[in-house]
Amino acid sequence: MSHPPASRHLRILAFDPSLATRIETRALNRIDVSVPWEPTLEDGPVGEYVEVVDFDPASGVFYTPVNLNDHHVVAERGVAASESDPHFHQQMVYAVAMTTIGHFERALGRVAFWSDRVESDRETPRFVQRLRLYPHALRDRNAFYSPSKKAILFGYFPVLARDENNTPGTLVFTCLSHDIIAHEVTHALLDGVHPHFTERSHPDVLAFHEAFADIVALFQHFSYPSVLESQIAATRGSLHSENLLSQLAQQFGLATGRGGALRDALWALDADTGEWGPKRPDPRALDHTLEPHARGAILVAAIFRAFLRIYTERSADLFRIATQGTGRLPEGDIHPDLTRRLAREAARSADRVLQICIRAIDYCPPVGVTFGDFLRGLITADMDFAPEDEAGYRTVFIQSFREWGIVPRGVLSMGEDALAWPRGADVFFDATGTEQETPMDSRMVDFTDMVLSKFEGWNLLSDRKVVWETLLPLRDHVREWLLAGEVFGADYAKAVGLDLDPGAPRTVHRDTCGRPEIRDTCGRPEIIVHSVRPVLRRVLGGASHTDIVVEITQRRRGYFDATVQRKKDNGEMPIADGEHGDFTYRAGCTIHFDPHQKDVRRVIRTHGSIIDDRELERVRSYLSGELGAVGNAFDAGLAESVDVRPMGARDELFALLHDVEEEER
Repeated sequence: MSHPPASRHLRILAFDPSLATRIETRALNRIDVSVPWEPTLEDGPVGEYVEVVDFDPASGVFYTPVNLNDHHVVAERGVAASESDPHFHQQMVYAVAMTTIGHFERALGRVAFWSDRVESDRETPRFVQRLRLYPHALRDRNAFYSPSKKAILFGYFPVLARDENNTPGTLVFTCLSHDIIAHEVTHALLDGVHPHFTERSHPDVLAFHEAFADIVALFQHFSYPSVLESQIAATRGSLHSENLLSQLAQQFGLATGRGGALRDALWALDADTGEWGPKRPDPRALDHTLEPHARGAILVAAIFRAFLRIYTERSADLFRIATQGTGRLPEGDIHPDLTRRLAREAARSADRVLQICIRAIDYCPPVGVTFGDFLRGLITADMDFAPEDEAGYRTVFIQSFREWGIVPRGVLSMGEDALAWPRGADVFFDATGTEQETPMDSRMVDFTDMVLSKFEGWNLLSDRKVVWETLLPLRDHVREWLLAGEVFGADYAKAVGLDLDPGAPRTVHRDTCGRPEIRDTCGRPEIIVHSVRPVLRRVLGGASHTDIVVEITQRRRGYFDATVQRKKDNGEMPIADGEHGDFTYRAGCTIHFDPHQKDVRRVIRTHGSIIDDRELERVRSYLSGELGAVGNAFDAGLAESVDVRPMGARDELFALLHDVEEEER
């Protein structure tokens, strides 16, 4: 009896079409990738996770969807690479999207979900099975993820410049850039974990979204052996040198007049000398950098610098052997065996860094994430994965972040223990002064046992919709634990940074009064459990078990006029039914439960509670422009593009972030 294959091999461009037109990079740019075999894959392609819809509104054309199950296509490892063939464009976005999804699922230990479709915080969420990918959605120098449409819209545009890198009249397709696809899919995956990370509350929030998407796209380069070996050979093993692995979207950058890649994790133009050279750590850079991509580049540089230190340490013995202890390689090309061994170490180092970074998003607060929060997430996630840290990876991250001036708020030192998010027993003691082995009462113990029983035997092949439907009602169980626990939940809520005091400011959203199963909650501040997700957590030694990660937030109406805020808070001014204020201030926590040990493993709280007026004022100051306006994605000084903006691009957050013309304005 025959069985379907485990994987499907498809051709892609490792970077973008511009490298295919250069003799020195032509061969390394065209590679095969392996994606999971989807037996029910339909023409499009349309699979379990993504749906490619190839409609071009600017031209009024609906391109025929590719059939990746055609026996000729399967035999040829997919459609041949071509800038002019829409079928290859469709294959390219599908293959890179599935590769990116695979990295997330392996790191997070669960099937990937796109963000739920909801109209308001109180509406019952609806499951989104597929992310839609539109390869030719915009005739514009842009590509963006739309949280409202649950779609990624790729643009294309004509080249207007004439130089050695550009031919006027030719078209640049963003759907053919590996890095742009991976970047946008990462936006969608991050939105699926943290939907409130798209809400601006301080300069780091959108910058983090952009930086994290760049980090995933960059380190995905290292998963392609032929690409990696070619760059190891070209740099003679020194990845500190300028190379393709640290660059993003070469063709887009050249076609829009930058003279190089869209972004580079290692090299930059020196503001003092005007010369192109390696980026030097600047502990004051965050003080004067507000534009999201420029600010995000600081986080990317810190992560990439940490990776380079790890790679250098792991490969030091190989260089000692190759140089006979002198540290100087002989002239000429390095030996192919050395190239392969160095490539292997670089791939392992990059994979470890990428996995740490993705795991860390489960260790972030649900709203208002800062770069410092992410550092704490990195450290804590790796402590839970590799408690001993014999290779010193966490020390490397701390050093690299400190060099770039990224310091978390509220920590007493930059040591591992101080940076790690606290355990449940510690925060419970701080909040109540009561020592006990576990901050979980019998209600929560029963809940975690029930979760384990429901997900016994689940894995990355489980039906995503069934998993989502099983998880949805679990949100109410957590909510009831906090509102009606054995000590009425007040101690638990206080410990994890939530406030249930009926005397809270009137601008705090209140619970509804229609839940008789929860005693005395009418008029108390509402709590919103956004997600309950099981995680198949593996440690470095090979052991694994299921954890439960819960995200909870509270809401408060914010007003730009501080006098109005005060009067609304104390009741001097009424709050009308359905009134939302000028902006929404949120606070909350992420909780990690260990159902095996009947313990709360970690508590990750936002920097202020929902009644914290100082944090509310920080958000007000930022949104009103006192801390600097949010800029846009790309550098200024570009030629005018064709202005065809279908599908409501002007109303989309990421469309504005990634829009060349908005930056010019």
